[in-house]
Amino acid sequence: MDSPATTTPIVCDMTSAPDTGPERLMEYQRLFTQALVGRERTAEGIRFRLRADDGIEAWVRDLAAREKACCAFFDYNITSDGDEVRWDATVIDDDIARAILDEFYGLPDTLAKGVEGLEIRLIERGLQITANHAGSVTEVRHATGGAGVSRVRRPSPES
Repeated sequence: MDSPATTTPIVCDMTSAPDTGPERLMEYQRLFTQALVGRERTAEGIRFRLRADDGIEAWVRDLAAREKACCAFFDYNITSDGDEVRWDATVIDDDIARAILDEFYGLPDTLAKGVEGLEIRLIERGLQITANHAGSVTEVRHATGGAGVSRVRRPSPES
């Protein structure tokens, strides 16, 4: 699996996505509830192991393609091995990207807290999230103000 270039920006741009952030998290919840059999950390990143029931591999491939379209600093590799679909994820060599990969790994345990919960956990890690008027994350960086830095929302172009 090739990792994205280290110059790839750490942004999650869902402006052209067919779904919203909350809808995407609900889809993860459905997928994990229906098919997740395990997860593990690998030398390169993380792996979700899912039951290879009818339609699961296609679902995972579609979801991974949508994720890659909005979060180019991720790379995904989906393989099928008998009764399992394996979804491997890696990120660029960057502390912030690795923190987001850790959150991705934790999704099966944290989905109930939604997008707001994810943002809070990233802020608790010392990261600042900047979003545009549409809600797409345009930047994630180390917060310079220390703990308690909140999400920054850029004004809409009409303002």
